[in-house]
Amino acid sequence: MSRRTSGKKMLDPASLVYAPASVMAKAIAKGSITSLAITKEILHRVDVYNPRLNAIVTLRTEDALREANEADEVFKTGGPIGPLQGVPITIKDCFEMKGVRTTAGTKTLADYIPDRDAAVVERMKTTGAIIIGHTNVPELAADWQTYNSVFGTTNNPWDLMRTPGGSTGGGAAALAAGMTFLEIGSDIGGSIRVPSHFCGLYGHKPSLDVVSTRGHIPPLPGASSSYPAFSVAGPLARSACDLRLALEVLGGPDYGLEKALKWRLPPQRKHTLREYRLGCVIDDPLCRTSSEVRGPLEKLVRGLKEEGIDIATGWPEGIEPKRLFDDYRYMRYASGAGGLSSDQINERLKAEPINDGSDEYAAAQAYASTVKEFQDVMARTAQAKDAWRDYFKGVDALLVPVAFVPAFPHDHRMPLKNRVLQLSEGPRRYQELRFWICFATLCGLPSTVAPIGLTSTGLPVGIQIIGPFMEDATSIDIAEKLGDIVGGFRPPPGF
Repeated sequence: MSRRTSGKKMLDPASLVYAPASVMAKAIAKGSITSLAITKEILHRVDVYNPRLNAIVTLRTEDALREANEADEVFKTGGPIGPLQGVPITIKDCFEMKGVRTTAGTKTLADYIPDRDAAVVERMKTTGAIIIGHTNVPELAADWQTYNSVFGTTNNPWDLMRTPGGSTGGGAAALAAGMTFLEIGSDIGGSIRVPSHFCGLYGHKPSLDVVSTRGHIPPLPGASSSYPAFSVAGPLARSACDLRLALEVLGGPDYGLEKALKWRLPPQRKHTLREYRLGCVIDDPLCRTSSEVRGPLEKLVRGLKEEGIDIATGWPEGIEPKRLFDDYRYMRYASGAGGLSSDQINERLKAEPINDGSDEYAAAQAYASTVKEFQDVMARTAQAKDAWRDYFKGVDALLVPVAFVPAFPHDHRMPLKNRVLQLSEGPRRYQELRFWICFATLCGLPSTVAPIGLTSTGLPVGIQIIGPFMEDATSIDIAEKLGDIVGGFRPPPGF
């Protein structure tokens, strides 16, 4: 027995499965538990609970146990210690992992084994974390539900008949059920934020270009096609402090720029919750929040006001929600059209889409647009960024919903425009899920999701905290401090 563990009473691994990753790392470093012990416990939980959830789809069992042993040896021999040394984590099945099957949920890549690591995988490996496997995604990360023809459907641990969200749904389900300590996901249409909201987690969409997406699928490996310019990678966790720790590791220049440029996470603006001035929009005629979601949001705002927090209600001056929503959808498709051939675009235009407000119609309009129309949207986006910059001179962050509904029952009907969400107030279009997530995405702003409570039927509800550009620590800090009011993460019953 090494000096590190000699004479110490070891902690029970089963009692630590819901600990924050940062707390777990400290326990391993102190010798209160070994990496091997906690990795074995997590893999045991995968054996017990994953059959009900189908959250982790590719396991590195033997490699993970070997690496956990090696992590423990580092403590004995005095080698370099990373900030997550020995902590089991997972990574979304959209990020290439050397020697590990990476499918992005599509049969095209069912047997694809990369010979390189994605940037986020490289950087998480430097922390000393133990990557136990890949988590499930919708095909090519293109849905707010997680299912595909390669691995099947992932269930929400709060209600197995409901989706955990998408596209980082497998990772969110695994985190909520105590089968991993940290998940690395990606977000272009709410793919970190929606699963965090549906599963009662913390999640962070970083400022644009802070975290490299090199090695993310889509685009397909080796493809020269473009991908929408505002795609980002970021962490999901059970505590806000883990988001910050992960971002400090994941962030920084890539593609050769690291030879000349350095990056550091700027500190948060304030030190106590009462010092912050917050904005708030929890409902809008363009996308009404359901009563199930609005109740916990209103309760949070009341609690903040009772704590003496200064809250400014309403959209920032110069921000037109309808215009930004339309421009987001346009850019989502126009900037990704490089992945389609001229013949493919022409075939889609021949379908003569009806102006029904659907994403399919928005896509057709984007594909058929002129350079002038593209430039006009770029100009309006620049103006919106200026408006946000002015707004954040007097307000530290804006609180908005993540989605107008909590987690809903599985519905895999295609096309997406045929899906309808049944609310107590009446039916709603599935594609309205784009609305509340579009504002931070289009303008590249950081956005942190924090759990704030449950609906009357016991489903998680999160709040989206949009912060100033490149000031990711501010929205993360506010998310952490909200936990003092609403209690933060709680495990789902039965797990």
